[in-house]
Amino acid sequence: MGKHPHNHDHDNEEVLDDEPRNIILGMIGQLRRDMDLSKVTFPTFVLEPRSFLERVTDFMTHPDIMIGAIGIKDPEQRFIEMVKYYLSGWHIRPKGVKKPYNPVLGEIFRCQWKFPDQTEAFYIAEQVSHHPPISAYFYACPEHGIYISGDLCPKSRFLGNSVAMILEGGSDLTAVGVNEVYHITYPNMYARGILFGTMMLELGEMATVQCPQSNLVCEVEFKTKGFFSGSYNAIAGKIKRISNGEVLYEISGHWTSTMYIKSKATGKTTLLFDADNASMIPKIVAPESEQAAMESRRLWSKVTEAMRAKDLDTATTEKSKIEEMQREQRKEREHEGVEWVSHFFTCHDGKWDVRLKK
Repeated sequence: MGKHPHNHDHDNEEVLDDEPRNIILGMIGQLRRDMDLSKVTFPTFVLEPRSFLERVTDFMTHPDIMIGAIGIKDPEQRFIEMVKYYLSGWHIRPKGVKKPYNPVLGEIFRCQWKFPDQTEAFYIAEQVSHHPPISAYFYACPEHGIYISGDLCPKSRFLGNSVAMILEGGSDLTAVGVNEVYHITYPNMYARGILFGTMMLELGEMATVQCPQSNLVCEVEFKTKGFFSGSYNAIAGKIKRISNGEVLYEISGHWTSTMYIKSKATGKTTLLFDADNASMIPKIVAPESEQAAMESRRLWSKVTEAMRAKDLDTATTEKSKIEEMQREQRKEREHEGVEWVSHFFTCHDGKWDVRLKK
């Protein structure tokens, strides 16, 4: 288990050289405000060298919080720990403003974790739709009776000096032993300063964690910095009873560093989560040589290699090859009149559920 290095505001910042800035300006010349960016090809230097399917695993980096929550008898305290678990996943991110690779249809990512108590957890994700782009995922920690299933559909919008990434969809965390399901939604992401100023990543708007069985909901506002006031990465949250809206706790602080919780009943404020001193459990991924052709790290390996070597021309060429392969496969299916079928997931009423082999 490693400690996370200090994360502060400047970690979100990135100052671009003239050449990348000019490429962005050229690209933006073709855009209209509020335009959907799904059909726009982003230059490789704004990419983070891993797939969005892998990016989702950042939320599973502090499983000790989730496992510990299951052992708590009091539903209210258990709910607080689940909220803490949700808020603990945001501080892990690349420096600057980076966008993971858009997964291609049928791309998969698999990994596992081994915990100090010798138990394990497993994760499988698959890109189950191309238009709109939908990533479905399933996480299982069987010995502790914890299962997470979800699907996310990131949609980008051009807003002038910033790009908004709207994360539609969400996750359901099921805790079998206490017979509870936590419904989770996500905030939006913003890449600021793409035309002028410093490029900056921010989270914004409301996200929720809701547990009908315990009659509790947490509404967290991810605050974007005002032009003249406020600070970066601030959050403000309330834990309330669903039935009557009574506020029980207030949450404050910064999702990049420390967050606090205040009890309305006692007026006492305590530390909820400290990102700088939290232990992390690394995921275990099979070597690329043992991965299937459509597994993320193997599929994108040449792009990743070129990006790490700062060879943007090769990265762009290799990225184009993957996109062309996807177009060819789509044409073949259309020609043969066959529907693409997910390996691991099935869709019911617009919601993707895992379909594990019997």
